[in-house]
Amino acid sequence: MAGLHLPLCRTNLIRSSSSPAPSAYTRPPVVTRNLSYWDSINSDIETHLKKAIPIRDPVTVYEPMHYLTFAPPKTTASALCVASCEAVGGNREDAIVAASAIHLMHATIYTHDHLVVTDGSRPESETKITHRFGSNVELLTGDGIMPFGFELLARSTGSSSEKILKVIVEITRAVGARGMVAGEDDVIHPDRQLHGCGAACGAILGGGSEEEIERLKRFGVYVEKIQGLLSEKSKDEGAKMELAEKWRALALKELEYFDRKKVEQISTIVGV
Repeated sequence: MAGLHLPLCRTNLIRSSSSPAPSAYTRPPVVTRNLSYWDSINSDIETHLKKAIPIRDPVTVYEPMHYLTFAPPKTTASALCVASCEAVGGNREDAIVAASAIHLMHATIYTHDHLVVTDGSRPESETKITHRFGSNVELLTGDGIMPFGFELLARSTGSSSEKILKVIVEITRAVGARGMVAGEDDVIHPDRQLHGCGAACGAILGGGSEEEIERLKRFGVYVEKIQGLLSEKSKDEGAKMELAEKWRALALKELEYFDRKKVEQISTIVGV
């Protein structure tokens, strides 16, 4: 899903003059995607993960673990975790560990989805990851990356144990039986559960209210639904874009509750 950035702030979504505008919110104007904000979050997450997963002894364990952590395309779910934290008044440092854990969940899912196959069911050209290790090593390493994400959270000291526990519950729901397993036959791929999860985790760690957490979580769900929709080939592009517009409107509606400047930052993370 990396590289698919949502044009959430678009002129055809601006409220018409005949519609009553909310007293505390005005839809943001069309903006250019804030690359510096996006890149700075990804840089901080990558720096944290490189310190957490250095290549060390035993090299046969940590070299593939390090490689497979950074080999998949980036997901906007982990950055959305940080942005949501900042949107509710938290500091970036409060969410970096959770964002790193979410990236590790993404890396696990991506690794499992792109294992080398020998039965010809998927051409090598369809995978976006360079396979440096055998499928057995990649499978076992992927299985090890996921629990390491929970270890990072359990060892973190920047937030209260109550917040960390809530975050762990959110992540397990996204990648456990209700997410990864059930999601295999769902419209929403398990990896796409991570955006709603990431947004909720960030809001929790930033000290957001229950309403703020739920609104940002729903925003994240719509974001990933749109990304998934736009990544699929369709015989009816018009109908696809019409559905995407509907979901954009619903996503933006969830942000009406928040400060306009903070909304603009979140929109640039998942927009253009």
